[in-house]
Amino acid sequence: MTKLPSLVASSGLLLAATIGSATADVYTPKHEAGRCAIRGHCGSKSFFGSQLPCVDNGLAEEPDAKLRQQLTDLCGPKWAQGPVCCDAEQVDALKSNFATANQIIATCPACKDNFYNMFCTFTCSPDQSLFINVTKTVVKNKKKLVTELDQLISEEYGSGFYNSCKDVKFGPTNSRAMDLIGGGAKNYTQLLKFLGQERFGGSPFQINFPVDYPEKDMDPLPMKPKNCNDEDPNFRCACIDCPTVCPKLPDIEQAGSCHVGALPCLSFASIFTYSMLLFLCAAAVISHVAWRRHAKRRSERLRLLTDAAPSDDEDEGDLTENGAMFDRPQNTYIVNTWCDAAFSRLGHMAARFPALTIVGSTLVVLLLSSGLFNFQLEKDPARLWVSPTSEAAQEKAFFDDSFGPFYRTEKIFLVNDLNSSAHGPVLSYETLLWWMDVESSIRQLEGSEHKKTLQNLCLKPTGDACVVQSVSAYFQDDPDQVSRGGWKDKLRECADSPVGCRPEYGQPLEPNMILGGYSTDPTEATAMTVTWVLNNYPEGSDEEKEAMDWEEVMKNRLLALQDEAKERGLRLSFSTEISLEEELNKSTNTDAKIIVISYIIMFLYASIALGSTTLSFRDFLRNPAISLVESKFTLGVVGIVIVLMSITSSIGLFSWIGLKATLIIVDVIPFIVLAVGVDNIFLIVHEFERVNISHPDDMVEVRISRALGRMGPSILFSAITETICFALGAFVGMPAVRNFAVYAAGAVFINAILQVTMFVSVLTLNQIRVEDSRADCFPCVQVKSARIHLNENGGSSGARYYEAPAESWLQQFIRKTYAPRLLGKKTKVAVVAIFLGVFAAGVALLPEVELGLDQRVAIPDDSYLIPYFNDLYEYFDAGPPVFFVTREFNGTDRSQQQKICSRFTSCEQMSLTNILEQERKREEVSYIASPTAGWIDDFFQWLNPDNEACCIDQHKPCFAKRDPKWNITLAGMPEGDEFVHYLKRFLTAPTNEDCPLAGQASYGSAVVIDSERDTIRASHFRTMHSPLRSQDDFIKAYASARRIARDVSKSTGLEVFPYSVFYIFFDQYATIVQLTTALLGSAVGIVFLVSSILLGSVLTAAVVTVTVVMALVDIVGAMALMGVSLNAVSLVNLIICVGIAVEFCAHIARAFMFPSRTFMERAKNRFRGRDARAWTALANVGGSVFSGITVTKIVGVTVLAFTRSKIFEIYYFRVWVALVGFAATHALVFLPVALSLVGGEGYVDPESEGGLEEDLASRRYRALVPDGDEEDDSDL
Repeated sequence: MTKLPSLVASSGLLLAATIGSATADVYTPKHEAGRCAIRGHCGSKSFFGSQLPCVDNGLAEEPDAKLRQQLTDLCGPKWAQGPVCCDAEQVDALKSNFATANQIIATCPACKDNFYNMFCTFTCSPDQSLFINVTKTVVKNKKKLVTELDQLISEEYGSGFYNSCKDVKFGPTNSRAMDLIGGGAKNYTQLLKFLGQERFGGSPFQINFPVDYPEKDMDPLPMKPKNCNDEDPNFRCACIDCPTVCPKLPDIEQAGSCHVGALPCLSFASIFTYSMLLFLCAAAVISHVAWRRHAKRRSERLRLLTDAAPSDDEDEGDLTENGAMFDRPQNTYIVNTWCDAAFSRLGHMAARFPALTIVGSTLVVLLLSSGLFNFQLEKDPARLWVSPTSEAAQEKAFFDDSFGPFYRTEKIFLVNDLNSSAHGPVLSYETLLWWMDVESSIRQLEGSEHKKTLQNLCLKPTGDACVVQSVSAYFQDDPDQVSRGGWKDKLRECADSPVGCRPEYGQPLEPNMILGGYSTDPTEATAMTVTWVLNNYPEGSDEEKEAMDWEEVMKNRLLALQDEAKERGLRLSFSTEISLEEELNKSTNTDAKIIVISYIIMFLYASIALGSTTLSFRDFLRNPAISLVESKFTLGVVGIVIVLMSITSSIGLFSWIGLKATLIIVDVIPFIVLAVGVDNIFLIVHEFERVNISHPDDMVEVRISRALGRMGPSILFSAITETICFALGAFVGMPAVRNFAVYAAGAVFINAILQVTMFVSVLTLNQIRVEDSRADCFPCVQVKSARIHLNENGGSSGARYYEAPAESWLQQFIRKTYAPRLLGKKTKVAVVAIFLGVFAAGVALLPEVELGLDQRVAIPDDSYLIPYFNDLYEYFDAGPPVFFVTREFNGTDRSQQQKICSRFTSCEQMSLTNILEQERKREEVSYIASPTAGWIDDFFQWLNPDNEACCIDQHKPCFAKRDPKWNITLAGMPEGDEFVHYLKRFLTAPTNEDCPLAGQASYGSAVVIDSERDTIRASHFRTMHSPLRSQDDFIKAYASARRIARDVSKSTGLEVFPYSVFYIFFDQYATIVQLTTALLGSAVGIVFLVSSILLGSVLTAAVVTVTVVMALVDIVGAMALMGVSLNAVSLVNLIICVGIAVEFCAHIARAFMFPSRTFMERAKNRFRGRDARAWTALANVGGSVFSGITVTKIVGVTVLAFTRSKIFEIYYFRVWVALVGFAATHALVFLPVALSLVGGEGYVDPESEGGLEEDLASRRYRALVPDGDEEDDSDL
């Protein structure tokens, strides 16, 4: 951001001093050795014009001693003898003009020598007439002033000159020297054309460089250019300026580079393994079938030889009990017995003292919820997604503390794309004038509260000029410089050579920084962008508030400006520094309605579904009054209230201890607890209704005790696994994940406690109300007509009017059709094959899951930032800046200086800046696009006594009489206290046209000196990323910067880290794959451990764990297909998936391990062993799992389909659809099959074993709920 002198003008003057005439007409009639073409200065065209050379075709002359010494000192020893065609005035002008060029190219001796040699030769060569021909002149004061000439330069020298300079870097502006001395030339002809073009700030007259020339006596001089990798070490350039002398960096092995053909190795291995297993299984089945047929034929032949008549004794074994009961478990499991007894006692207490339980629970909830007065919501994205102890957070804090917070930026895009069929140019004469007026109005904006303007807040690197990167700067922000017929030519000229159209703050503006959507002609650009850069300040400071106040006013101005642009057929998008956080925080407002609607729908479903357990549609038609009693709206309301109570309790509890909530907590936890809480309510109610049928004569509290004794351990199983799985996230440093995990674990745990206490008490009161025939919601009203029996026997039933409801169609379907068919041998084989195939597909898709969270997803669909981000990726062709920061660098020591410099011969080959330059040359993997601004190289160049306008002591260059003298070997450079002394002067030296190397503008805040220890506490080296257009680009750029910093630290021994403003948001992706693996692996391990303890079988626990893993892998595979990337949000969801997948499986697994005697007796002779227990589990709890778990989640997830929030639609709706689908199918299809194949040995269910009383209850249940038609299992 330095304001450089007009280097083009300098080059033009240098050429002007060397030019002669080449036409064989009037001006240069003689072309021969020892004859001049021009000599001396004859004046200028105007009062403010530059000096023009005189026409002089005379002989070269011997200079006097003083001129000879001047020429030798400036141009080298080869000018120590012989005549010349220049005078002292020309040599003085040449020296003055070299002063500026020297600061830019002196770091590369070959480039400097070629540059000096070319202009010294053109100015003073005694053979000028051989390669210079004056073609036009103007007479002024009776003198002929040269206005145009031709000059011949050989292709060898021209290309050699260009090649020696094309890679030279100018550190203060992060640019190539060629952009300054050659207008960004891409070859030597463009370089010469730029130098010779007559224009203001450039050459004062036209210089042509013809390749072929008709004058037979003229030829380019046979000058040999120096190469940047010259054999002579005195001319060899440093690595940073000459790629051919650089050491080769080791190749980078890209992550995920292992492929077999087009497939990643993991995908290939998964597909290959499954294919081989499928082939082997098919071969085994075919062999088995063939063997059975062979055995059958053999047995038939044997039967012909024996008596086939059945023995009379064969019928003596007919049993009154079915075969399945022979295999029923006989052993008890002490843990289950304890759990059953504990929950039975808990249920009995809650049912016996319902009022005390409800009031006590409510008081505890109120006490915990009172913490909501301390509720705080964390909205700062940087504090949400990065751990305060992480490297990225600590590095950001160090950077902000050392160099100040990174600049605030306000950016707009103006695009001509409203006509979708054809996008037109965004710029026109009228648009330019309009936009200049807009920028003028923005400069006048005042903050509504602090009354600050842009001038008070903007970044001003070189004085009073604000950094505003705009196309208006090409016209000096002056409408008078925009002409209707010439603005296009002006724009093209500035885009080709930005150095000639520098804005007031001094740094050339590359066209890709302000224009987009064009290939070659900038006037055809379909988009333009403008950036205002403001100073930034520590969070919470008064200065930051002033900036935010002004940004709010600017935001409103830009919102109004969108309508103005639309009237002109253009579209305007924008973002201010405050925009993203504001828009992120708006998304919750749109999601609140979805949460409320889901709760209402879930309440309606719960009320209707719970009521249907004891009231069928047929019963309703026969006696509508029964619905008033059997309705369970009260239970539904209480269930929803308990969910809300658990949420408020959890939030209040952790608010007490100062744990801030996040938007994820506010949005997601209500859904989680709703799904889990309602599920358990269904299971308790369903089991209680079964107990009502099997034990109708028991007291209500006894029946409640039995129901909770049976379902309590299942609820405990799911609650423990869910709570622990969620709590695992507390070990994550990322606050968004950690806080969510803690809040979710607390809510789920509190919800489970309230369900087995408060809800059980409410269920008790509800049952008392039902048995007294009182209306739901209005318990004071007794419905006498509901006392009629509805089970075909009429009459009065006393307290129990309704004993045996008809079995629901779902239960009948599972018991009679689904379970028997699922457990058939052929079906089992198909189920295992299909589910393993889906699992293999899921594994194969794992490498396809992308990382990242697009900002456009995280904000509301109608946000004004959506078009802005689209335009940013589409039209902006520049990347964000990146800083490589050193910590505690002892720059006073020569050996340490050599580790970070690059432009001196004694610098280490693998120094910091050399490595960065090498990485820039492989942009496709490093994502580094621009040269590095290295302060130490520019500091030492600033000390160069040849730069007479830079470091000055008593009107003389600081190192003019240095011993040893300043040189490129670093010998004689300052060390120790002297180094600190001169460095302080360098950092405060004003950057101006005379000394663009001065450090105030470019490095004033880049180096932090510790004066007490005489060392460098912190410094940074600035470069730029290549354009980053996707989340994948940002993640790879961050990973690459980390790798480069590690390489630099390893090579130099310095402590170096990378910093860019976006890194803190992408730090999570450096470890998210490992973090996801660790968290999910730990969760799965917890599932296995808890399952083993509560189920009493390692085999069954392994089956449950494998089922959960398969469902989880399938969900991740579905994420790849549905475009759901892996980030902190989806990681939270995957943790949820583990817990909820366990909930789907827990009840069936427990019913398998502790089969109900009542249900197992109904298996009769269809199943034996594990098959019988698997059938029993499905018949017992399959209906509850489907209606109470699966359907409730389907209802809740369906509501999310209507959200306006993209983040909810992608990361919750899509993932939870996959969760419900895979978890339900694995629990209801795969798990029973797997248990029937390899499940562990079962145990006696304590609730089913009770001697004569339990046997009678079992017989009563079987009599009241008949089996219906028996199925033949011959085909199973």
